[in-house]
Amino acid sequence: MVVSVKVFKKATPNGKVTFYLGRRDFIDHLDYCDPVDGVIVVEPDYLKNRKVFGQLATTYRYGREEDEVMGVKFSKELILSREQIVPMTNNNMEMTPMQEKLVRKLGSHAHPFTFHFPPNSPSSVTLQQEGDDMGKPLGVEYTIRAYVADSEDDRQHKRSMVSLVIKKLQYAPLNRGQRLPSSLVSKGFTFSNGKISLEVTLDREIYYHGEKVAATVQVSNNSKKSVKSIKCFIVQHTEITMVNAQFSKHVAQLETKEGCPITPGANLTKTFYLIPLAANNKDRHGIALDGHLKDEDVNLASSTMVQEGKSTGDACGIVISYSVRIKLNCGTLGGEMQTDVPFKLLQPAPGTIEKKRSNAMKKMKSIEQHRNVKGYYQDDDDNIVFEDFAKMRMNNVNMAD
Repeated sequence: MVVSVKVFKKATPNGKVTFYLGRRDFIDHLDYCDPVDGVIVVEPDYLKNRKVFGQLATTYRYGREEDEVMGVKFSKELILSREQIVPMTNNNMEMTPMQEKLVRKLGSHAHPFTFHFPPNSPSSVTLQQEGDDMGKPLGVEYTIRAYVADSEDDRQHKRSMVSLVIKKLQYAPLNRGQRLPSSLVSKGFTFSNGKISLEVTLDREIYYHGEKVAATVQVSNNSKKSVKSIKCFIVQHTEITMVNAQFSKHVAQLETKEGCPITPGANLTKTFYLIPLAANNKDRHGIALDGHLKDEDVNLASSTMVQEGKSTGDACGIVISYSVRIKLNCGTLGGEMQTDVPFKLLQPAPGTIEKKRSNAMKKMKSIEQHRNVKGYYQDDDDNIVFEDFAKMRMNNVNMAD
């Protein structure tokens, strides 16, 4: 069986400069981050002693584009890395296997480039907008771009500039650990003796996207009140460090009266199952996603991970965390009691069975989507599949070596 390698490409509006990337997702391993490695092809007669410069940039958007009036901007762009790509200034640069294959395939006019994310740079996160809002998405977005100019600081012209949106993500550690997160709270009542105790325990600390979250609830009623119903939520907590704002959203929930009322002196132990999915939260404003590039591979934003010895308070950008919240309804006079149990929601690490299963499902969807779509073709000689980032003039594509 021949295994094909997918390569993403995008050209400038005038078709003279073309980007090639072997992947769109770059992983932050906490102690290091994958470099952005690719190849750029330039038509030799087009430069005329000019140069090609590249940039790795991030955009923090913390307000709606339509609200930007009177010169007020709700976004900030930072250039994280820049270099001259053509002619190459670093002749000692080591190429990755993908770059070597692309250079052999694309010929002498192909030039490799590599950008590096700075330490502690935030992960890609998109805040979901309402269905009728077509403006630029809120969140943290990374872009690589190349442009033709005489010098690095010259004005960039759209006709000779190409940019690609990429994602910086984090994976779960290979070992999910043995710790079972739990929380124990109790509540007393005015003019009434006794308390209601609530203990919640999760079956693990780290969950993968799409997995069931199992919460075991134990209620001991030593009061004179009755528990009328139980509510379970998975809560996504979002902290936007750029504007010092915080908010929470329910991404999964259920309410039950099974086993209720829990009368004075009675106990209840029950396990509830919830699955937090982006598909169940479509068009809900403010839900954080893992960098929205294509509909079929969207997940809820992963929990923010930091290096050992540091706290999430040191993180920048958009900080994401999750918790299971259990609420007990103790009647009109008794009110409610609740507790939160934090957990982590992450992508499975490469090489694990869960990651292979996830990749297989995505590949099946991708094959179905692209079966009859133009802008997607395969080179049988080198087993490279090219996928366009945007619609191109297919008449200008030369598929011969």
